[in-house]
Amino acid sequence: MLTLLNILSGIALLVWGTYLVRTSILRVYGAELRRFLSVNVDNRFMAMLAGLGVTSLLQSSTATALLTTSFAGSGLIATAPALAIMLGADIGTSLAALFLSRDLTWLSPLLIFVGVIVFLSKQRTMAEHMGRVAIGLGLMMHALQMVVAAARPLTQNDGMKAIFTTLSGDPMLDVVIAAAVTVLAYSSLAVVLLVATLTVSQVIGLDTALPLVIGANIGSGALAVLMTLKSSAEVRRVPLGNLLFKLIGAAITLPFIHMIANYARDSGFGESQVVIAFHLIFNVALAAMCIGLVKTVADLTVKFLPSAPLARDESRAKHLDPLALATPSLALTCASREALRVGDFVEQMLTSLGQLMKHSHRASADEIRRLDDVVDSLYKQVKFYLTQVSRTPMSDKESRRWTDIISFTINLEQVGDIIEKSANDVVHKNIDRNRNFSEAGMHELCDLHARLVANLRLSMNVFINNDVSDAESLVAEKVKFRELELVNYEKHLVRLAEHTVQSIETSSLHLDLMRDLKRINSHFCSVAYPILEAAGALSVSRLRAVAHERGEDAAITDGGRQRV
Repeated sequence: MLTLLNILSGIALLVWGTYLVRTSILRVYGAELRRFLSVNVDNRFMAMLAGLGVTSLLQSSTATALLTTSFAGSGLIATAPALAIMLGADIGTSLAALFLSRDLTWLSPLLIFVGVIVFLSKQRTMAEHMGRVAIGLGLMMHALQMVVAAARPLTQNDGMKAIFTTLSGDPMLDVVIAAAVTVLAYSSLAVVLLVATLTVSQVIGLDTALPLVIGANIGSGALAVLMTLKSSAEVRRVPLGNLLFKLIGAAITLPFIHMIANYARDSGFGESQVVIAFHLIFNVALAAMCIGLVKTVADLTVKFLPSAPLARDESRAKHLDPLALATPSLALTCASREALRVGDFVEQMLTSLGQLMKHSHRASADEIRRLDDVVDSLYKQVKFYLTQVSRTPMSDKESRRWTDIISFTINLEQVGDIIEKSANDVVHKNIDRNRNFSEAGMHELCDLHARLVANLRLSMNVFINNDVSDAESLVAEKVKFRELELVNYEKHLVRLAEHTVQSIETSSLHLDLMRDLKRINSHFCSVAYPILEAAGALSVSRLRAVAHERGEDAAITDGGRQRV
């Protein structure tokens, strides 16, 4: 029992070491790895090499599978190149097994020692994550040593010999068992290295070890399928296609497994080396055979997993046409239309915020949270789309428009976050405590809110038409909004001085809302400044606004009052 526990703990430590390496690499180089995968998909061979490289860094084909399927689900990578990436990922995990199977007894304590020192001395830096990588690699090597040491007593155990003797007569059973263990262990790398260890310890022979390696490969494919069961059809196609590749490879190899084992036994190589080499050769041969079938298998997965009927999914972009990416001017028009759609959802959020302030309906707060999720989703899609557009050479005018679009979209996303925060404040400070604004206070907030909606519509018009006159009007509205906010602030102080109960109870929320509405208005008005700057009208318009605001602030300070 203790022997089995030691083996299981060794496997667990190996999985944990792999997790440390994977998460640390992703935290430091995650964006670069995603970019590397997404830009190397035009050629299936380059896609395969990209998968190999990323998996060699992450030490996990499962991690690469999750990155790739997320791209496929977002429409950034088609299924065929994603399958090519996965073929390369399987080769990458085979190379990782080859590296970790070497006698590196001296390296494990060194990596752990150095990794801990770096991790503790360089907190919150890139070096901290590199320390975690070193610790993870050291733990993986130490775990393998634990498994080897724990497996030695099994060679003398008659009961275990009988069990493995039974397995050696049925390659299909070996495949199923290894696949199941791989799913449970969450790592084909751990299972393959365990098989190599059991082989060198004479617990199992090559007739059993080679089918177990095939089963570990199938298990890694099945694991990715299971992890994406609840995802969209576009996401599930990639792991399904990869699993089909592995099943094809197993179906071709298993009838000849005994012949391969006999040939390997007579080759003069050690049995552990044979197991690791077979793992590598199996995946290289599978990639060579299936790289030409990625389009066929991709089409097959589409038939197995057709896209769901298009429902009214507001969080999916409608205007970001991938075919327009080759023509920046057309692609920027698509992005502009989608940015306006984001603006429409932000206007709906503002409308719901007004209803929430007036009527204290929790349903309005729920609607705001839902719409904020929609805005966040559309913002990410527009951002990714514009990132793709930027890879194509653009004229100066197109580059400026690109900047305007992404700036406008970022501002809208930030406005959505502010509105959601304001809605939560209304719920927690007013509705939950059964409080209401005073009649005068509510009138002031509604007045600011109405101006805000009008300024949003004006800002969207400025964004589309680039009209200098409208841009100047928008900057002027910012000044008027500031004036109104200051006037309302003084009125609120008067009500507090008069001991108006409702104003006292809601004072904190009232001031917070006025501040939030002013911040939102500033985001809306920011679209005007690039247009005024290009027309040479920015300095006058903006300096007037700044001077006016400074004058108002000075007046308040001179009056002996300080803003809350």
